[in-house]
Amino acid sequence: MFKNKTFLAIIPARGGSKRLPCKNVLDLKGKPLIAWSIEAGLKSKYIDEVMVTTDDDEIIEIAKTFKANVPFKRPNFLASDHATRSEVIRHTIEFYEQEFNKKFDYVVFLQPTSPLRNAKHIDEAIEYMFSKKGDATVSVCEVEHPIHWSGPLPKDNNMSQFLDRVSVQSRSQDLPTSYRLNGAIYICDVNRFLEEGCVFLKNNIYAFKMSQEVSVDIDTRIDFKFAEVLMDEN
Repeated sequence: MFKNKTFLAIIPARGGSKRLPCKNVLDLKGKPLIAWSIEAGLKSKYIDEVMVTTDDDEIIEIAKTFKANVPFKRPNFLASDHATRSEVIRHTIEFYEQEFNKKFDYVVFLQPTSPLRNAKHIDEAIEYMFSKKGDATVSVCEVEHPIHWSGPLPKDNNMSQFLDRVSVQSRSQDLPTSYRLNGAIYICDVNRFLEEGCVFLKNNIYAFKMSQEVSVDIDTRIDFKFAEVLMDEN
């Protein structure tokens, strides 16, 4: 609880993963990948409950072992590649209200693929959102390379329209700093979420900046290896 407001941490973890099979349970420095996010949520000063939503029996057992709540097994319609973040959040909010008559003021969506995001980051994001008097905050980090040097290519790979001449001739340090979503933290007022059906609210939403070093979002084997290297250095 923070400023008399309650927070539910939702950790989504499907059993299926095509690019990196079984990634949520892969051993990362002695723990299943998902355990890092569970522990981060449990160590937060402000989060009232940490729950895992999954369709996978192995993940359910791991989540319980690491002291997360697993109040349900995710229904089939939320177990496919097409299930969205918003659908998972709405289902969880409605389940808690209908089954437990339990309501939270905010949801904190923690993807298990961000193992370097810790409790300190979560608490700082909550504090930051309140300092801005916001209804939502989403974590970001600086892009690794200037977005001005990227763009789509036509089928014939013709580069005549690929980049504008100003960007091509500019030094990277002279270009404005750009940011990207890093997938680590999404916090949203529950009532605003239910009204708009999305954590990306139409207004009163702020970016919480994180460093690139803690912004690894594991989706491939390379991402996984990179996270291992960074953890070895810390």
